[in-house]
Amino acid sequence: QVQLVESGGGLVQAGGSLRLSCAASGRTFSLYAIGWFRQAPGKEREFVAHISRSGGRTYYTDSVKGRFTISRDNAKNTVYLQMNSLKPEDTAVYYCAARLDTYSGSHYPDEYDYWGQGTQVTVSS
Repeated sequence: QVQLVESGGGLVQAGGSLRLSCAASGRTFSLYAIGWFRQAPGKEREFVAHISRSGGRTYYTDSVKGRFTISRDNAKNTVYLQMNSLKPEDTAVYYCAARLDTYSGSHYPDEYDYWGQGTQVTVSS
């Protein structure tokens, strides 16, 4: 069993920054890839970024490339999502998810095994 807890969300003006954290407990953290997803009201959950077990491989959706950075600290059992140059369209609940027994993450929510409860990010114009 893996427990994931997101934090770091909040209200920020357009152009501002936030850093989200995803803290994990349970199984050995370095055994799983992590993905970040987001869901805006009335929309489906969408992929944001994922990072491999070691942190050596990352991938981003096009709309956040150059603005968001995913990273992980396996010693602290934590994955981060640094979000810069935020836009109102980034407003959503952000979720982290763990994908076990594979090296890399995935774009597809169904391929993840565990999810956090989410953290709200609101970007005002």
